[in-house]
Amino acid sequence: MIYDIEYETMPREALEAIQIRRLQTTLQRVYTSVPFYRNKFQEANITPSDIKTLADLQRLPFTTKQDLRDNYPFNMFAVPMDTVVRIHASSGTTGKPTVVGYTARDVATWSTLMARALTAGGAGRGDIVHNAYGYGIFTGGLGVHYGAERLGASVIPVSGGNTKRQVVIMRDFKPTIITSTPSYALHLAEAAEEMGVGPESLSFKFGIFGAEPWSEQMRREIERKLDIKAMDIYGLSEVMGPGVAIECHEARNGLHIFEDHFIPEIVDPNTLEPLPYGETGELVFTSLTKEAFPVIRYRTRDITCLNPEPCICGRSHIRMHRVTGRSDDMLIIRGVNVFPSQIESVLMEIEEVEPHYQLVVDRHDNLDVLSVKVEVSERGFSDEVRGLQKLERRISKNIKELLGVSAEVKLVEPKTIQRSEGKAVRVVDNRQI
Repeated sequence: MIYDIEYETMPREALEAIQIRRLQTTLQRVYTSVPFYRNKFQEANITPSDIKTLADLQRLPFTTKQDLRDNYPFNMFAVPMDTVVRIHASSGTTGKPTVVGYTARDVATWSTLMARALTAGGAGRGDIVHNAYGYGIFTGGLGVHYGAERLGASVIPVSGGNTKRQVVIMRDFKPTIITSTPSYALHLAEAAEEMGVGPESLSFKFGIFGAEPWSEQMRREIERKLDIKAMDIYGLSEVMGPGVAIECHEARNGLHIFEDHFIPEIVDPNTLEPLPYGETGELVFTSLTKEAFPVIRYRTRDITCLNPEPCICGRSHIRMHRVTGRSDDMLIIRGVNVFPSQIESVLMEIEEVEPHYQLVVDRHDNLDVLSVKVEVSERGFSDEVRGLQKLERRISKNIKELLGVSAEVKLVEPKTIQRSEGKAVRVVDNRQI
């Protein structure tokens, strides 16, 4: 089922005509209303009228998270504050947050795009959505909430936390769709199991998970523990929030980007040169319909690739591969690039461990040392030291073979790694770099 047949299945030629028209309008707005963009364009000796085709987009300068922080809090807004009805901010833990604003029309657009996304993920009118994304200044909870209401579904706004209470609600209210971070979904499944609430006591059909990178192996674990079909959703506060792209439940082969509202590019994160379809690099977005907070060539730092091939679901928009990591949370260990999701893919192949882990990076005698803490499963836990040591060596060997980097694996008892009710804290970097 498709929420908006006209736009989601639009032929490429018609879609690109809409994109260039909306792009030109957006460029004129930011040039007139946002001093930052006007200065950047002037430095590049470009005016909005110079952008006549979609290919001309590559002539424009990039926008970075640091640019947004430098203009904290409201200097990137393109409308007067008396037309801003909503303010959100990024959930970053370092530096100033990135602040984003929405007009009433922006909120309506966001709600419609989230309704599209939820429909692609298997939801419809009459479904009950257990929304365990965090509410508040983070965009996740309210983004899903407004989209579900626009769709005509019922929403349970549980947010994060109160995990045992959530399990009771999951059992008693019979929600059919669950939305959360993938790590919190696993936490909920684990808590339900401890409370004697198995998947047969729940009514979930589909799960829509995002806000952190996760692997195909973690998808299978979530599906097994909750007896659902799990979809990956993508978004970020700076571009809109959740609902920029999502997998369709028919194919689950890449995330459909809603290109009538966002233009995606892939660039080499080092040279910033554009890359062709199919090549992996950094995802860049330009917004086309945002009024309060448009962004031009925003560097997301997310690593992925784009696929223009038609999908069996009928949607014609470009698909992005699931995000494998971020160019700015990428670990460089003795010259080797390592993403947490790569370590996760190794761990999820080991039956004796749980999908709860943490990477710790230290520097000893000027050499980087990677430690991987991972929980042993109840079925794999043993007091026999020799057996545990053998398992540690096996995991370390698998990491070495896949990534070419040595890691010290430390097995810990079940349920000893702190659980997350939001984005999981996967990396602790103790190096002074």
